[in-house]
Amino acid sequence: MTVHTNILLLPVFKDTLITIGTFDGVHGGHQQIIQLMKSEAAKVTCETIIITFHPHPRKILGIQKEPVYLLNTLEEKIALLEKYGIDHLVVVPFTATFANQTAEAYIADFLVKTFHPHTIIIGHDHRFGKGRSGDFQLLEDKAPEYGYEVKEIPGFMLQDITISSTKIRDALLTGDIETANHFLCYDYFFSGRVVEGNQTGRTIGYPTANLLIADENKLIPGNGVYAVLIKNDELKTRHLSGMMNIGVRPTVGGTKRVIEVNIFDFNKDIYGETLTIIVKKHLRNEVKFSGLDALKEQLAKDKEAALVALRRDH
Repeated sequence: MTVHTNILLLPVFKDTLITIGTFDGVHGGHQQIIQLMKSEAAKVTCETIIITFHPHPRKILGIQKEPVYLLNTLEEKIALLEKYGIDHLVVVPFTATFANQTAEAYIADFLVKTFHPHTIIIGHDHRFGKGRSGDFQLLEDKAPEYGYEVKEIPGFMLQDITISSTKIRDALLTGDIETANHFLCYDYFFSGRVVEGNQTGRTIGYPTANLLIADENKLIPGNGVYAVLIKNDELKTRHLSGMMNIGVRPTVGGTKRVIEVNIFDFNKDIYGETLTIIVKKHLRNEVKFSGLDALKEQLAKDKEAALVALRRDH
């Protein structure tokens, strides 16, 4: 897959098969669209192109006042999409100027002139152009004029529930890892750099790696204790097992939200290194204990529960 981040330096495309969207999460619904793209392209020998946007349109459009939390960083999204054998990924800088073009201009000046599509495949809820006025119907109305075909994908269903990035975000924020991973069709993950903490865990036999997340828009699951796998390229090893606490550490009077990972049977110095955390199961909510002894007793139970969960998953 060739990744293009400068739309002024794109190759000359002709008779392409394209789809457009934010693809946040690259979840089961997105995967269905990609599989349809590949099967349709094989029929007509078209190059396949995914057109996505960065930053996320919601950051520019100001649709919501709260921070925009995303399932994937741009780098993660690219890595996930590379697995599916698409020919090109075009990352379009999403600006206010781009957002303010009319839906008709978006079709004529952006899609048609830039990509010369043979076929356009879009999700059932895809909107484009100023005021999000463009939709499948407009693309279909313009098809005879510009000579492309357009296909609409209905909402992707798993067990009669429509998958969406919003539903996955909501599941993660409430600690419902099982639902999130089910909809994603892979285990949710995030990466962070190991920074120095207050080393309370070390004093009770459970040293932790405190993680600093570089991307402020990366969604971190809701507070609680989780069974996790840990990946670190520097260690050149297979996934390590561990448990993670996300929260304010009320037992020791904490007020700031932190991410702490206890890696089982591990004692190397990894300050400054980047860990990728693969979230497997929510074990319990964060609780304030009477003291460190009670916390230590619970951590022993958490470790056993995490090991059981991780063994079952293998």
